[in-house]
Amino acid sequence: MTDSATFAGLDPVTFGDLLRVAGSPGFDRWRDQVHRTGGCANPIHLTGWTVTKDKATGETLHSYTTQAEPGGRLRVACGNRRASRCPACARTYAADTYHLIRAGLAGDEDKDIPAAVRDHPRVFATLTAPSFGPVHNRPTHGGPCRCGTAHTVDDEALGTPLDPETYDYATAVLFNNHAGELWQRFTNRLRREIAKRAGLTQRALKEQARISYGKVAEFQKRGAVHFHAVIRLDGPDGPQDPPPSWATVQLLADTIRAAAAHAYTTITVPAVGDQAARSLRWGTQLDVRPIRAFDAGTDITEQAVAAYVAKYATKAAETTGTLDRRIGELAELDRHQVPEHARRLIRACKDLDPLYPDRRLWAWAHMLGFRGHFSTKSRRYSTTLGTLRQIRADYRATQQREALGLPDPDQDSTVLVLTDWQYAGHGHTPGESILAASIARDLQLNRETAREALRAMKGDRS
Repeated sequence: MTDSATFAGLDPVTFGDLLRVAGSPGFDRWRDQVHRTGGCANPIHLTGWTVTKDKATGETLHSYTTQAEPGGRLRVACGNRRASRCPACARTYAADTYHLIRAGLAGDEDKDIPAAVRDHPRVFATLTAPSFGPVHNRPTHGGPCRCGTAHTVDDEALGTPLDPETYDYATAVLFNNHAGELWQRFTNRLRREIAKRAGLTQRALKEQARISYGKVAEFQKRGAVHFHAVIRLDGPDGPQDPPPSWATVQLLADTIRAAAAHAYTTITVPAVGDQAARSLRWGTQLDVRPIRAFDAGTDITEQAVAAYVAKYATKAAETTGTLDRRIGELAELDRHQVPEHARRLIRACKDLDPLYPDRRLWAWAHMLGFRGHFSTKSRRYSTTLGTLRQIRADYRATQQREALGLPDPDQDSTVLVLTDWQYAGHGHTPGESILAASIARDLQLNRETAREALRAMKGDRS
């Protein structure tokens, strides 16, 4: 078996477990379960039962129990958004985010967002962190980095300090830690700037216009978080309501720049212990671009923006080399070979944690101090992720009922559904992980093939 395992590129234990799973009597049903999860890398295990009865007659219309399942368990998708944890569930999360963002740009009648929302002023804005010290980079104007080297795109030195000893690691993690509050201050100030330019009071602005947005956080190579946001001006009732005549793309872009630079958006961290007081604010590299409905040269399109936001909704600080879970002790950094720059940021969280106990810096050290939500939106921007998940769940439930010939319990008052479910664990054995990853790859290939066929059909029609 050792020679076979080596040939397959697997260690003997994993290879032996793979053979055990593939040769087990319940393999076909196990494969069906994993297929239904989309090839989830860390499925939730449930035990329990469900019974559907007719209230009037007491007749059992359908019953199900996990006792006959492989291992006596039902496996359901973990739903983790992180691509580093579960690529399969992350793809679903990214797809939902894409549809959520695009619905707020192009409209979607099924989600109660009219197509007329395309006529509302909307921009794609990127708010960045300030400098904490010079880092290795690839200048936009071309030429070498300040270190004298022309770095390649995949050079691991990119984003790391030219001089780690003078780099302000403390301020870097404190900025990440306060980024959520900085965003809140920015949106508050943005409303005031819009009201000022429209010649209105803030109360009067609420009766004429509303700011809607969807945003996602991204970690730069240097470990500093920044935000990409779709920002839109609506009428007072949201996307269904046209904005006032004075609301233009130019006004929106100007007020975003003014709000980001305003002193109100600065957060002061008080001096404590050996740490001096700090003023945290957005960086000067602010990018604001109008969003076009269709390809318009250098202007970005609805599809491009939605795809960009969806892409980063499944990533986090692990893209900088840190871990994708909470850190128990610094020794873990050695075991996982965390790069030096990320180590210093994590150590800064550890050192500052007792000085700022309310900020919980050590608890969020794996996120380099950042403790906010990666993907957020205003209430009226478009639909919600919860709504999209419920639509998908309802669709699958309808399919299941039709296949079993059962009535809809929400519409038939004579139907009684009894259930009892309990958590029984999660994850795969080593051999199951290999097989689940293969299932996930096959599903992804099928999706890509279907998309290519659909694009080809559209091309033929045009």
